[in-house]
Amino acid sequence: MKSPTSRLLIFGLGGMILLILIIVIATLALTPAQTNPAFAAAVSFVDAAARGNDAAAQPYLSDALQTYVAESCPSGSVSACVEGYIPDEWGAFQSIVFRRATPDGDGWHVDLIGTWELDRGFSGVCVYANMQQEDDGQWRVQRWAGFAWCGDAGTRNMQTNPDAPNQTP
Repeated sequence: MKSPTSRLLIFGLGGMILLILIIVIATLALTPAQTNPAFAAAVSFVDAAARGNDAAAQPYLSDALQTYVAESCPSGSVSACVEGYIPDEWGAFQSIVFRRATPDGDGWHVDLIGTWELDRGFSGVCVYANMQQEDDGQWRVQRWAGFAWCGDAGTRNMQTNPDAPNQTP
């Protein structure tokens, strides 16, 4: 015969396991997959712009952002804008990955983290992109900010932070 303490312990352990399963299932159900087309478009845009590939980056820009780039970036080049944000000591661009996203109406506020070469693996470069699906079904960048060290206070909540570095309209 089991003691009341044993039964209580087994019941408590079973309850904790059930609670953990509920949390895991809820998290999976409420967290968008990293393969979401909006997130993939944000990653592809930043990857192309950081590698200096304007031809690949340009189609990801909304019409308004294309106008901004033409008027505000050196030689009308989106990659020149991005290159201007990156200190020389960071070295060459390595990669960009999805970090997280929050809904913005029908679109997304997408946060990314980049890695530059500094000492072969300098990471912690935060990038923000506001992504909206346009009439042609394509996801396009409406604005960006960041391309700055994630330790910079300006990289917190870049979608609403008036002090976010390197903001576009």
